[in-house]
Amino acid sequence: MPAPDNPLIVQSDLTVLLETAAPRAGDARAELARFAELEKAPEHVHTYRISPLSLWNAAVAGVSPDHAVGVLNDFAKYPVPDVVMTEVRDQMGRYGRIRLVRDLDTTGLALVAAPELLEEVSRSRDIAALLGERLDGNRFAVRLGDRGAIKQSLLTLGWPVADEAGYDEGTELAGVEMSVDLRSYQAESLGAWWLEGSTAGGNGVLTLPCGAGKTIIGLGAMVTTGANTLIVCTSTSAARQWIAEILDKTTLTEDQVGEWSGHRKEMRAVTVVTYQVLTWADTNVDKEGDFLDRYPHLRLFDDQEWGLIIYDEVHMLPAPVFRATARIQAIRRLGLTATLVREDGREADVFSLIGPKRYDAPWTELEALGWIAPAVCTEVRVALSDEHRMAYAMTEPRSRHRVAATAVEKLPALDRILAHHHGEQVLVIGQFVEQVQAVAKRLDAPVLTGRTAQRTRDRVYQQFRDGEIPVLVVSKIANYSIDLPEVAVAVQLSGQFGSRQEEAQRLGRVLRPKADGGQAHFYSIVAHDTDEARFARNRQRFLTEQGYSYRIVEAADPDLEW
Repeated sequence: MPAPDNPLIVQSDLTVLLETAAPRAGDARAELARFAELEKAPEHVHTYRISPLSLWNAAVAGVSPDHAVGVLNDFAKYPVPDVVMTEVRDQMGRYGRIRLVRDLDTTGLALVAAPELLEEVSRSRDIAALLGERLDGNRFAVRLGDRGAIKQSLLTLGWPVADEAGYDEGTELAGVEMSVDLRSYQAESLGAWWLEGSTAGGNGVLTLPCGAGKTIIGLGAMVTTGANTLIVCTSTSAARQWIAEILDKTTLTEDQVGEWSGHRKEMRAVTVVTYQVLTWADTNVDKEGDFLDRYPHLRLFDDQEWGLIIYDEVHMLPAPVFRATARIQAIRRLGLTATLVREDGREADVFSLIGPKRYDAPWTELEALGWIAPAVCTEVRVALSDEHRMAYAMTEPRSRHRVAATAVEKLPALDRILAHHHGEQVLVIGQFVEQVQAVAKRLDAPVLTGRTAQRTRDRVYQQFRDGEIPVLVVSKIANYSIDLPEVAVAVQLSGQFGSRQEEAQRLGRVLRPKADGGQAHFYSIVAHDTDEARFARNRQRFLTEQGYSYRIVEAADPDLEW
């Protein structure tokens, strides 16, 4: 019942405010997170949004409409608007009204629903193209290869499908065990994904911050599934980190684990492949020809009897893999990411093809428990000289971001940051290759870009991990899946138009817990009064919404205290 000291304020626009200091705030947060998305988490009031996608996620996870409405009423400070309760019941009630099952009479699938609903959705041109013959009043035939595509299309219409067609078990990966124990939240997230091996589980996305041990959870999923596993990741460096972790923390041996990249083609019981190789297109094949002839490496999905596919950095799924995923819906799927944000807004595609979000661990909660390093985010503003300000003003609008991002006025600010953190390991990150190369030369520091040979990347990363290199300059290749556990300071010289996903990944480079329990620092150097400053506000908002302190300082301040 509503009460003045309750922690939730439920608003008719489907936002929910959580007062963090109120009694029962912890209990309310745990329940609310099951069916609403956390949007902002600053100091005192957290903002959640109830959306169709969050409600469908909850329905897949077994949350009932009555339970969700009951939570809102139980923790609300004021009466819950009727429109909110109606929307919750309506949207959650949509899940499961259309089901996808194995058709025992054929080798395919059947789409099952009430006759009038089947009639409605079959009138959609996109849906009709994916339906086979009408088996009876309640069922349409569906080809096995269209399992993902039809779920994707029906979700677009607002009808999330209950996929009850089950999985192929894949080839058994006998006797594999882990040599480390899962942390409590890692075990909880794995359990939420697996659901005791039922057909309702074994698919979906786990969202945890960088440094929280997503790779370990992936290994746990592999051991739990006990079947041949394909792991898809962002780069060869990331692939080799996965392989190193597999060999270090499981009983698998080198002859059981393979790398499928631009450098090696090893097909093993556990194979790690990069998105880049998977999506390599043969330009000699007509674009209108067979899809798999144009993207031949996507056949890797079918070349083994996989029992599990793990998508590292699942938010990165490129379009060709989205299409190929439609062919492998009979395999258990696990997506791992720090934040399920796609700048193209296609999070629903991840839901329909990989599965619902099964677990979301707030960054600041894991920081409070000591599982990731505490971080301070600082924006350092620099002023352009009159000459460069005029050059910026005279540049075509589409190119101004680059002019501001690569401004030489940023270099003295970088020098001050490096001097302040003398003796600590510092990662300097930039968007533009020419910029990072010039900065590395100026600092007499090694530089890694997309043009750097893989062997050199591996060697330099290891030297950095071992403390032999105090400062490393990198391009955007370091945005994803690079394990640099003792890096305490990251300096962002330039970025990609305020991308929230990029900001999460770059901050993640310093979040891994330090051996001495020390503080992490994340700096962004920004040209004042430019498009870059406007883009920086997007990043600032994202970081403060995650609960991080965010300072803005002027580089010209002679009394500046870092």
